[in-house]
Amino acid sequence: AIHSHQTILVHGDYDVDGISAAALMTRWLTSLGGQVIPFVPNRMRDGYDFGDAGLREGLDVGAELIVTVDCGTAAFRTVEEAQASGIDVIITDHHSVSESLPKAIAVVNPSRSDCMYPNKGLCGTGVAYKLCQLVSGAMGMGSTNGVTDYLDLVALATVADMVPLLGENRALVRYGLHCLSRTKVLGIRALLDITGISSREVTARDIGFVLAPRLNSAGRIGETKDALQLLLTEDPSEALSLARKLDKTNQKRRKEDQQAFDEALEIVKCDYDLNHERGIVLAREGWHPGVIGIVASKLVEKIQRPVLVIALDGERGRGSGRSIPGFNLFEVLKECSKHLIRFGGHEQAAGMDVARTAIPDLRKAFNIAASHRFSADELRSQLSVDLELSLTSIDLQLVHWFKYLGPHGVGNPCPVFMIRKAGFEQVKIVGTNHIKGTLIGNGGTIEAIGFGLAEIYPPDKLYCGLYDVAFELERNEFRGSVNLQARLLALREHRIEV
Repeated sequence: AIHSHQTILVHGDYDVDGISAAALMTRWLTSLGGQVIPFVPNRMRDGYDFGDAGLREGLDVGAELIVTVDCGTAAFRTVEEAQASGIDVIITDHHSVSESLPKAIAVVNPSRSDCMYPNKGLCGTGVAYKLCQLVSGAMGMGSTNGVTDYLDLVALATVADMVPLLGENRALVRYGLHCLSRTKVLGIRALLDITGISSREVTARDIGFVLAPRLNSAGRIGETKDALQLLLTEDPSEALSLARKLDKTNQKRRKEDQQAFDEALEIVKCDYDLNHERGIVLAREGWHPGVIGIVASKLVEKIQRPVLVIALDGERGRGSGRSIPGFNLFEVLKECSKHLIRFGGHEQAAGMDVARTAIPDLRKAFNIAASHRFSADELRSQLSVDLELSLTSIDLQLVHWFKYLGPHGVGNPCPVFMIRKAGFEQVKIVGTNHIKGTLIGNGGTIEAIGFGLAEIYPPDKLYCGLYDVAFELERNEFRGSVNLQARLLALREHRIEV
């Protein structure tokens, strides 16, 4: 297609992975001489995956080849219609594969049972990156052509899509973070500037909590094309304008998902007995389809159960599911498929469409499937401590060496430390429900912050006792000053062992 100067439509998806993959594939194929037009669907109008909107766009621009990224494995009908219309299709994806494959020119997916590639945990952008290396090498330009120009997008997507940060993925993110801090992508640079990150090295946490939410907000409640254009523009003023727009969209998204989460949590409290229910299905009219994935993630963290959250609109609902370790959500949805219109995803996250009338049966089937896989004891939240130490042994040198275990994320969590018999000083509530103060013990001190812990451990309670404390260590830089901070994870009252 490149040699023949055919028009190539690159079809992405509306999350960070799908947007980053579309930007990477577009930039790389263009650098190889391809005539490329990028497209990402709108969540509300078009739904997920390679569907009617993508095919329509391909026909409108006269595409002779459509390359999907981060989608397409389940697009059987659309692929057939594209082929019937004279458009070749190459699918690149990482989502779980069913028994059969679409009849495309090729289906590039490490989840295929016959794929021998050892890294089954690549995100969609990672798969696109590997394919671009292959195409570059096949064209005699070397498989490392421009490699450092694209690892920033790979790191961004790999962390945002919450795939395991192990093996190759960890290497891609490790080197990608270096590229991200020096990125040539003007849109990313603008995001770093407006969020105050540009003055230091970018971390995986920055991606997860700062960059990814802003890019995702476009796909959730805005226009996905804004995020894609941010990653493609070569105009500094447009980059800054789009970055500011996404920042405002993200502020609006945060209000909407907090309201939906509060409502969902209230439903759980009123309608579910968590002593007996293992899998949770919630549905409500008025929830924005763009925030239900975030709501599902928050609920999983709160109640330690796999969750499906469904935004109802008339006779149908659009749902998003999130799982817990050891619970393969995609496989369970296959068991529940007779209650679904369609679904797609992978082990830890999935999307689905469902008829309103089928929701009671779906709720029952999902809970039965979860009950067969977990006991009540297995669903209790547990925290494993990696190392017990004293506050006097904590210094910048310790944090320096521990950073080589990173980048941290799914599959490779941050080290968890513990100190015993610690007290608190100068504790106050910051934000809505966070605690901040000084942790003291064994002759040492360290600044500490505990997100979401104010309701359980208000300042007056912390002043009155001694605690065993589990925490992560953070290195903070502000106006040239560097200090260490303990991010509190859990506390228990210290008991004297007899």
